[in-house]
Amino acid sequence: MAEYRISSHPILAAEQRPRVTLCWQGEEITALAGETIASALFANGIRTFGHHPKDGSPQGIFCANGQCAQCLVLADGMPVKSCMEPVREGMQVAPVNDLPELPKVVAPPPMAEIQEIEIPVLIIGGGPAGMSAAIQLGQRGIRCLLIDDKDRLGGKLVLQTHRFFGSINAVYAGTRGIDIATKLETQVREQPSVAIWLNSTALAVFSDLKVGVLQGGNRYVLVKPEVLLVAAGAREKSLAFKGNTLPGVYGAGAFQTLVNRDLVRAAERLFIVGGGNVGLIAGYHALQAGIQVVGLVEALPECGGYKVHKDKLHRMGVPIYTSHTILSANGIEGVESVTIAQVDSKFRPIPGTERSFACDTVLIAVGLDPVDEFYVKAQEFGVKAFAAGDAEEIAEASAAMFSGKIKGLEIARELGHDVGEIPADWYRTAEILRSKPGRTTAEVLPEDESGVFPVFHCNQEIPCNPCTSVCSQGLIHIDENDIRQVPQFIAEELGGDPKHCIGCEKCVTVCPGLAITLVDFRKSEEWPTVTIPYEFLRESIQVGDRVTVLDVDGEALGNVEVTRARAAKANDRTILVQVRAPREIARRIAGIQVQEQWVAEPMDHYVERLTDDVVVCRCERVTAGEIRELIRRGYRDVNEIKTVTRAGMGSCGSKTCAALIRRLFREEGIPDAEVVEGTKRPLFMEVPLSVFAGAGGGR
Repeated sequence: MAEYRISSHPILAAEQRPRVTLCWQGEEITALAGETIASALFANGIRTFGHHPKDGSPQGIFCANGQCAQCLVLADGMPVKSCMEPVREGMQVAPVNDLPELPKVVAPPPMAEIQEIEIPVLIIGGGPAGMSAAIQLGQRGIRCLLIDDKDRLGGKLVLQTHRFFGSINAVYAGTRGIDIATKLETQVREQPSVAIWLNSTALAVFSDLKVGVLQGGNRYVLVKPEVLLVAAGAREKSLAFKGNTLPGVYGAGAFQTLVNRDLVRAAERLFIVGGGNVGLIAGYHALQAGIQVVGLVEALPECGGYKVHKDKLHRMGVPIYTSHTILSANGIEGVESVTIAQVDSKFRPIPGTERSFACDTVLIAVGLDPVDEFYVKAQEFGVKAFAAGDAEEIAEASAAMFSGKIKGLEIARELGHDVGEIPADWYRTAEILRSKPGRTTAEVLPEDESGVFPVFHCNQEIPCNPCTSVCSQGLIHIDENDIRQVPQFIAEELGGDPKHCIGCEKCVTVCPGLAITLVDFRKSEEWPTVTIPYEFLRESIQVGDRVTVLDVDGEALGNVEVTRARAAKANDRTILVQVRAPREIARRIAGIQVQEQWVAEPMDHYVERLTDDVVVCRCERVTAGEIRELIRRGYRDVNEIKTVTRAGMGSCGSKTCAALIRRLFREEGIPDAEVVEGTKRPLFMEVPLSVFAGAGGGR
């Protein structure tokens, strides 16, 4: 059986772990100790984990977050979510092709009293916001309990290999997300008053002001906090299209979990749906992992993410199709191709514009919804509650960090601690960090053809200032009061002393958008050198190579020779590639083409998927057609639709399909005010009943 592990990565180091042997349908496969069943199966080229009992449709990983049951398998006879269950030596794993049988109860399990804990502060979520709040509380000696459902702190930071935007002083801008996670975790663990529960999930907020917590996956505890902070992040939105439940269709979070956490090559050929930051960054991560990125579609006329992310992906050789949408994912047991089409001003596909591309994975990145249900219930029941990070407002992780920092102080003040006046500029900084991309201007290239100087290929207003902080000469300027401005190079006298760029290359290295190059005319006015940031395997580029260089829009400028490739420790895994280029193009060079054009070529004909309808509820296999019929018959209560069709009754508790059902009502012309929202499942996730009796995990 083929192995799909990533043995070499430009940013991540492969962890040396013992090998574990398990059986998949009677055949031995190799896994790594500590990894999940899902990652082990992917690493062995297995992507179809079973078939749905209703219609026999193939099932595979979807959320990789334990909130659905699409990746269900049998492990030693027990049905488990493969994305959450660690492998064990000799484990017998089999697909679930029918409703699994529950194990027979031989004798009543031993019961125990449910422990109840009182704590000043309970923090749900150990991501950037939760950790930042815990640090502020811990520094003031305030007892708090920080819980997270993963096996380490960091949230989505542990999946982010790129450098972060924002303020270098306020939120570690210019530092990689994986390293920020380590910094914050270290600071949290230095606080004696902060207790940490990993692999622990908040289940519900109750009317008696207690929070039910599943600790360690098998112990139920009731926690009564004086103040609750919800920093549970966000969940990815889904999208309804033909073939959307095929193995190989999943969100960016699941993809990055497999690739950046588990170092598993989750795809050979990837197609991305959604041009926000999440989709653009995931595309870049895919290229770093050696995965071909066939293309990206965005329904809007422009990508909603940072332009530097789009430009970076574009000049790597990935085509971006704006004003396009996905029509279908095509295949039998998994994704084999994708079909897209151009859309009109009302986002309706335009007939005759269909194109299909061969791929094995479709990554859905069409936005995020806040995980705010704990906060909503706390507000309803009268629990003193705060929300931070994405649970409060969807923004970049840098904004989540600062939001958590502020909420930590606000909570301390709520508990009667003297924290002084929270500086007004903190709130201003938070506002700037969570701001959307601003005005885009035409790229302005330097006119100078002498000396050495940086060229800024970032021409959109976004919060970012690392380049100003590393310039030893103080020649890069961004207004400190509003770091959303485009950086400016100041080649003039400062303080009476002439200051000149010394070519130190620090600004090139630190730029999160890989949007700064250094042009050097000192040795030759006709053939200057250009220094370009490069974050791919060092072995992939050598002195003497001829490479295609591109401008900021991804247009090829020509083939030039590599004269240096420097991977210094101080560069933090960014390789600085120097090329010798003609004077006419030197200042326009923004990057090096990584992916060949043939990768993105469409198929000779487009593939029309032959299915009856689009699946809306993937857990129960309920189609849009079934729900539309009920709407047209007068159904206005989502609970009634659930009763008739079972839509929303699956493992995810309608977290995925609820938004899609609301959209169907709108498409049928039903105002939101006429629709009765469905009742949410009381618990955040399904739990064996024995746990609530103090009998452990029910195994």
